[in-house]
Amino acid sequence: MSWGNKILVSFIGFACLIGLLVYSCMQQNFELVSKDYYKDEIAYQQQIDGSSNANKLSGVQINQTTQGVAIKLPEEQNGMSVTGDVWFYAANRAANDRRMPLLVDENGLMIINKDSLAKTAYQVKINWKVNDKQFYNTQNLAVR
Repeated sequence: MSWGNKILVSFIGFACLIGLLVYSCMQQNFELVSKDYYKDEIAYQQQIDGSSNANKLSGVQINQTTQGVAIKLPEEQNGMSVTGDVWFYAANRAANDRRMPLLVDENGLMIINKDSLAKTAYQVKINWKVNDKQFYNTQNLAVR
């Protein structure tokens, strides 16, 4: 094979390699943490204030049982009117995210069925309000 043919084969091989790399890069899925990033950034001060308020209390407990995930709000808020939401944020795949209203009983307990959650690692973000005072808590949870 002459040197001209070797150069031609090298260029064709290089072009095929670049085409393969471009194709594999186009198949990657890049998900943003939030679709409303700027709106969430403006509301971030509320999370800071809510975390500060929650840190003054006894703490939120998240436990995993065979049937579900139990979320227990601080003892100081038992029997009070609580409104808010729970966000199970899965960093690896947005399709596994679950956002639901925070519905606690008079003991501050909410049980979530495991069937509604994927078996993955979550960051559980709890945002709740009691007597017009905002609270926020984040904990990691691996659903098995």
